[in-house]
This record gives sequence, C-alpha cells and structure tokens, in this order.
Amino acid sequence: MSRLLEGRVAIVTGAGRGIGRAHALELARHGAQVVVNDFGVSLAGEGTGESPAEEVVAEIVAAGGEAVANGADVADFADAEAMVRQAIETFGGLDVLVNNAGFVRDRMLVNTSEEEWDAVVRVHLKGHFAPLRHAGAWWRGEAKAGRQRAARVVNTSSGAGLQGSVGQATYSAAKAGIAGLTLVAAQEMGRYGVTVNAIAPVARTRMTEGAFDTSAMAVPEDNSPVVAWLASEESGDVTGRVIEVDGSTITVENGWTHGPSRDAGARWEAAAVGPALRQLLAEAPTPEPVYGA
Repeated sequence: MSRLLEGRVAIVTGAGRGIGRAHALELARHGAQVVVNDFGVSLAGEGTGESPAEEVVAEIVAAGGEAVANGADVADFADAEAMVRQAIETFGGLDVLVNNAGFVRDRMLVNTSEEEWDAVVRVHLKGHFAPLRHAGAWWRGEAKAGRQRAARVVNTSSGAGLQGSVGQATYSAAKAGIAGLTLVAAQEMGRYGVTVNAIAPVARTRMTEGAFDTSAMAVPEDNSPVVAWLASEESGDVTGRVIEVDGSTITVENGWTHGPSRDAGARWEAAAVGPALRQLLAEAPTPEPVYGA
C-alpha cells in the first residue's frame, strides 16, 4: 500500500468514535503520527466519563503506528491551543488538522431552545475556529521563519449545511458556517503553505441513526480515504473546496454563485422589483430540495 502521509503529524478532533475514529485510523495507516482528540460526550454533548480516544490510540499502536490521546474541549480557546501545542511538542510539528468534532440536538426551529442553539453552534463552528486559529498562527510563524510546511486542513461540513435539513436548523446553520469559514481560511492561509478544504460526509453514525432510516447509508470508513488524500502533500493544488462523500461517490459541491441579474440603472422602485425578480427566478436554476422537505 502506498503510504501517503509518512512522517506527517495530524490532529483529528472528535476521533473517539464514528467518522473521526475512522479518519484517525486511516491517517495512521498511511504513516501519520496522530493526536486523537475526543472530549468523551454523548450524542447530545453531555459528559459520559468515557475515554474513547485512548481506545483508538491503542488500536493505532497495536497496528504499529504512533498516536497520543487528547481530551480537549475543542471549542474552548485555551484547550484548543494546548491541543495544537501537544502535537508540536510530542511529534515535533504539525502538518494536518482534521476538524470533525460535533454533536446534534435536533429540533424543529420553533421548538429549539437558546441553550440547544448555543451548544450546537459552539461545538461545530467555534470547535472548528479555535483549533484552526491556533494551528494557523503556528503555521504562519513557521512560514515567516523560513520553515513553511505543506500544511493541510480538512473541515467537516454536511449536506444539511449545504442544502438544509428539516428539523436541523441549528446543525444546518453551523455546518453552513463551516463551509463559509473554509472558503475564507483557504484564501487567507494559502500564503503560508496551508490548504483548507471541507468534506460533507454521508455515513451511518450515532448522529444519523434515529434521525432517519440509515440502513442503506455508507459506513464511516468510506469517507476517510478522501481525507487521507486531502491531508497529503499531493493535494497542494486543491483548496477552498467542499467535497461530498457518499459511499463510493465523491462530488464536488458548488456553493453560492452569482446567477441572473438585472441593473435598473438607478435606485429600484419597489413596484418594479416583483416583475424583475420573478423573471430572474425563472432564469435561475431550481434549488436542490431541503432534506426532509
């Protein structure tokens, strides 16, 4: 087997179970030294007292790889900084950040509490920002010191964030935010040798089971080869993209783009907006339906 990540150091957040666990094992299989992060929470984000990260580390070590466990809350700014520092101090650097941690508290919008909104947005969106911010600052420092690395970030969005999902307003908003963060980070961090992409994984996990019928869905491991390639030095010409992975199918997602337009040549009169906008909507592609619609 070709080992794409020999000698590279990676952090995978939310790697104790599901898709994150599969990512950590796949990166290690390709030669990466892995910091396996997991805060040890339930599907709804409640503490469980378990340490699934240690179990994944044991699997990697038993297979001849190198890994250490990390129990950081990735949405805690100081914890995220310490996690990045752990990778650097343990393995001598950092090349790959895979942001994957998250949980769901699904509700119809009018039933969603403020606490549920804050918790989900915090773990997904801030939980991407905080590790990315600290890793990015270190990569910037390395580049300025003449030690630029072929660094890679793989974020985790979702079809819910790209097309929307009924009953998942909070989760959809957070995942849409991650897609937007990916675009901006790719542009800002390219000068330091960093690429930033996102995947929209489809898999049967704790987060999808119970929400709908998952019997025909792909398994978590189906997503990880795409992450391994995006984490490799080979992928240096790919950045700012969102890639859906659904079993054996990979799809490059096309985000918001400018569609049909009209210039009135002056400030629009409200009465003229309706006919013009309806004409533009008739010319524009029909949006993909929201999941569950």
